[in-house]
Amino acid sequence: MSAASSDSAEIATASKRPFDPYLADPSPPSKLQRFSQSDISPADADSGGEAGAESEAMAGARLSRTQRYLVAVEYDGTRFSGSQQQPNQRTVVGVLKEAFHKFIGQPVSIFCSSRTDAGVHALSNVCHVDVERISKRKPGEVLPPHDPEVVKCAVNHFLHKNEGDIMVTDVRCVAPDFHARYKALERTYHYRLLSGPERPSIFEKNSAWHIPEDLNIQAMKKACNILVGHHDFSSFRAFGCQAKSPVRTLDELTVTEVFPVMFFPSSLERSEMESPDGSLVYSRASLMGSSGEGSDVSSTTSGKSVCENGQEFGKRLRHRCFVVTARAQSFLYHQVRLMVGLLKAVGIGDLTTADGLNIHLVLSFD
Repeated sequence: MSAASSDSAEIATASKRPFDPYLADPSPPSKLQRFSQSDISPADADSGGEAGAESEAMAGARLSRTQRYLVAVEYDGTRFSGSQQQPNQRTVVGVLKEAFHKFIGQPVSIFCSSRTDAGVHALSNVCHVDVERISKRKPGEVLPPHDPEVVKCAVNHFLHKNEGDIMVTDVRCVAPDFHARYKALERTYHYRLLSGPERPSIFEKNSAWHIPEDLNIQAMKKACNILVGHHDFSSFRAFGCQAKSPVRTLDELTVTEVFPVMFFPSSLERSEMESPDGSLVYSRASLMGSSGEGSDVSSTTSGKSVCENGQEFGKRLRHRCFVVTARAQSFLYHQVRLMVGLLKAVGIGDLTTADGLNIHLVLSFD
């Protein structure tokens, strides 16, 4: 399963678990059914139902000619103007449609399970597409559907030529009535927060919200517990939200401290983090240092220089990295980012947990 503002970045995971996406019988018909005037029964002809019968037959033929695929994609949203197609804008759906068009030689319609705004990344956004395989040597001849792996490789070939910031990760055949948006069981969103006074590394650009202040993770966790459950979330939807009801069930809202993505361990960390068998040992002490504060980041080069004060030149304090995870079947417009804003305010002390409770309760009684 939202625009990343200039000071934040949201990773959308439509790590969506689609409802029964497989076909009961995925084997395609061996050949195209043909319909002609002779296929209409005399009774239909006598009753003047020729046009209706032929139209119904052609619709059945069309249905048997196409295969609906469930497609999972991941993308870096930095250079996309959102997922939904817009005129004169580079969008996720627009780029996917172009790649499919080049692959099969005809336009397609693509429906995503979640809409993401400009700058939002996706670990797995799910969509569906109907593909009719037409012979290129004999135009008009319909061939059996492509194998899902063929679709994946072919579409990725064309996506790689288009900036290379979007990729198909999985393709499966689904029933003709399956819909990626309406049959999604859940959507999960992640927000990455970097806490620390220094400016973040350039390698973190467009992938996290930098918060200069220290964050009180325990207070944030308490605020999360208040929001989880079945509530009226009117206070957490943006202007322009078209949802008929503000009531949603929030299944999960958590804050977790994690390793930074660009993590280069110091010599001390390397010795503390590696077990005798060579596997990685995760510990807060290794990540943050024994004091719990941000530890120094080693230079990625092998050279060392020591300043007059005895400290290594080129070292930077490592930011503490937190991930806010929100999971539900559906969300209101900008609900996740507004909840994250509340958690940040609680974390830096601008609001108390009681304030967060008051904000949440106001929406239930207005």
